[in-house]
Amino acid sequence: MNRSERSEDSLRVLFVSSEVAPCAKAGGLADVAGSLPKALRALGHDVRIILPRYGCLDPARHELQPAHTPFSVLLPDRDEPAGLLVMAIDGVPVYAVESERYFAREAIYGYPDDGERFLFFCRAVLEAVKHLGWKPDVVHCNDWHTAIIPSLLRAGHEGDPFYSEIATIFTIHNLAYQGIVDRGLLGMTGLGGSLLQPQIGEREGQINLMSRGILSADLVTTVSPTYAQEILTPEYGAGLDAVLNHRRARLFGVLNGIDGEAFNPATDPHLVTRYDIDSLDRKVENKMALQREARLAEDQSRPVVGIVSRLADQKGLDLLEPIVEPLLNEAGVQLALLGTGEPHYHDFFRWIGERYPGQTAIALTFDVDLAQRIYGGADILLMPSRYEPCGLGQMIAMRYGTVPVVRRTGGLADTVSDYQPATGQGNGFVFGNYTSHACFAALVRAVEAFRRPDEWRRLQRRGMEADLSWASSARRYVELYRKARELKEMD
Repeated sequence: MNRSERSEDSLRVLFVSSEVAPCAKAGGLADVAGSLPKALRALGHDVRIILPRYGCLDPARHELQPAHTPFSVLLPDRDEPAGLLVMAIDGVPVYAVESERYFAREAIYGYPDDGERFLFFCRAVLEAVKHLGWKPDVVHCNDWHTAIIPSLLRAGHEGDPFYSEIATIFTIHNLAYQGIVDRGLLGMTGLGGSLLQPQIGEREGQINLMSRGILSADLVTTVSPTYAQEILTPEYGAGLDAVLNHRRARLFGVLNGIDGEAFNPATDPHLVTRYDIDSLDRKVENKMALQREARLAEDQSRPVVGIVSRLADQKGLDLLEPIVEPLLNEAGVQLALLGTGEPHYHDFFRWIGERYPGQTAIALTFDVDLAQRIYGGADILLMPSRYEPCGLGQMIAMRYGTVPVVRRTGGLADTVSDYQPATGQGNGFVFGNYTSHACFAALVRAVEAFRRPDEWRRLQRRGMEADLSWASSARRYVELYRKARELKEMD
């Protein structure tokens, strides 16, 4: 879309992310970056994405083409060479910043120089945009990897008038990951002492990049309305609650959505039998296939509880240790778990799998295809999170007629309402107290409802009928983009 094709109301938005599905994914951020821009573009806006060109990004598969001749990124001590490639994802232009020094590696994260890598990325993004001859109205930054961009733009980025009118939005996807780097990297930002903020209370010799995005962006968002309120408290603020309260007038929660085309049981190629809300009887065929694949006893009458999760304390898995055996022995459920993470959870679930063969299936790995088969084949999806900024699993589960059991926090609270048998209201089972007992009670209620088929079918249908798409959230982001531009003009 060029300038002549744009309507007066159309916005130019650059979406900056360290990962984008399907070409480079480590977590939920990639799903957002791969789907929200598509929804914004469907509303008529010129939205483009930019990410690093990692070694895992296959140029042949994604049809990467040069977008510009190689250019240099001016750093305080040198000019660092960079390149820019372009591809398209569902019609959205996606640029990839190329750097032999920083990004020619297979993994996305996990290197000792990650702080330096993503500071370079931030500076390269702004340089690349100018070389494209395309000036965004808004730069939408995501998580700590992009957090220095609002500071660079607020400082006028090297005094270049090209950048003076560009507004910024900074989205927090998970406040726990803040980008705490060595203060020695200050020079790489080009901002020097202006980045030092005594009120943040950083440890000696460190800088918190996430806090800079919060303090410098024209607007700050996070990925659900409840999480936006939670992070203003010491319990959920991860040490940044004071900074967030300082900017609370410019903090908004916008619920993530899911890509209705990617997550659709009527078209999902990973399922053995496809189905929709009018053919829910066919879902059981996927359950039986999952039981066979996972070597669970083939039994339609036994509820299959699925867990698709990073194995970490944040996900509430410590609540399961005292109750897994009672669930298996007394409630008679089958358990299908997929995930990888902290070693002690690997040890625990491996032990459960060995102790209960035929009743548990434990896959300690990352497998996107198997995740889809669990969403399609399980009866219940469990997400007992300690905190959950948004969560996509519960939304995918509902789309597939799999009933969620969740803790009332963050985006789980915004998407799952507790089932009330007396009124028939609700689309899942919710518990509030962060205790194993409360989690167990919610699971038992779900199992009891499962044994009442007509009731269970109504629950499934209610979840499948929910509007979990990006459409309304994309419209809300457009409102916030316009607000960010107004605030930029006022500041």
